[in-house]
Amino acid sequence: MHRSGAVMAWNVFKFCTALRGLGSIMILFVLGVVGVSYYAVVLSIYGPALTSGGLDSFIALVVLIMFHTLLVMLLWSYFSVVLTDPGGVPPNYRPTVDVERGDVDRLNGSEFSSLTTPEPTNARIRYCRKCNHIKPPRCHHCSVCGRCVLKMDHHCVWVVNCVGAQNYKYFLLFLFYTLLETTLVTLSLLPYFLAFFSDGEIAGSPSTLATTFLAFVLNLAFALSVFGFLIMHASLVSGNTTTIEAYEKKTSPKWRYDLGRKRNFEQVFGTVERYWFIPAYSEEDLRRMPALQGLEYPLKPDLDSQEF
Repeated sequence: MHRSGAVMAWNVFKFCTALRGLGSIMILFVLGVVGVSYYAVVLSIYGPALTSGGLDSFIALVVLIMFHTLLVMLLWSYFSVVLTDPGGVPPNYRPTVDVERGDVDRLNGSEFSSLTTPEPTNARIRYCRKCNHIKPPRCHHCSVCGRCVLKMDHHCVWVVNCVGAQNYKYFLLFLFYTLLETTLVTLSLLPYFLAFFSDGEIAGSPSTLATTFLAFVLNLAFALSVFGFLIMHASLVSGNTTTIEAYEKKTSPKWRYDLGRKRNFEQVFGTVERYWFIPAYSEEDLRRMPALQGLEYPLKPDLDSQEF
């Protein structure tokens, strides 16, 4: 029996390693979809239409401006998720209280002495036996990354990174701009897609027609899938929870981090409105909102910790 368990653990490790390799391919796939869409919308259809004059030129100009604006925001958000560390546990991190378990009594230095032993026994301190260090509140271990991630939501192969405290906003903006961009491309190519099933002749080379058809199908598929995913995450943000927490706490009647929809939104996007739709935070928010750093989180004041 023990042998079987060891084999299962080894297989899981190989699967996690494979996910890391798959992520690099996913980045190329995302860029490939962008390239196909750019060729179909800009180079094949709406770019040449700029010189046709009249209403067609105006429509082409509007489509191209919207396409390039959304594309810039999409790529900015995407590479912000890819390149931003979601947040790791500082080497000398020491919590003052264990809010994860609802404790209100302050921890003292002597309680951390058990962490120097191979099997720490202090139940008041959340400890990761894989990383061998203390776990801050809302922190989880990622088997793919091989470390604990602050306010971990999930590991995303599409961005070759974990989604956590410091890049969750960027991930949501990536979904948002992906939905807008793929919807725009789908609607822009819809007349040309429908023309494939008409009896009339369609202008363009076979390769151009094939690329247009492929771009429409890919963008429609992405728009539908991202829409559902974005709705799910909007619900998580409104309750100030993550995908992992929503699964783990689904039987809990109350959630200590739920501060109300407005404040829950600010815990992810910040309080400065001009920064809400760009993958960045104001210096003011970074300075006065610890939740954006991932180590401390405000609690709902009217809930008794014993209810959890």
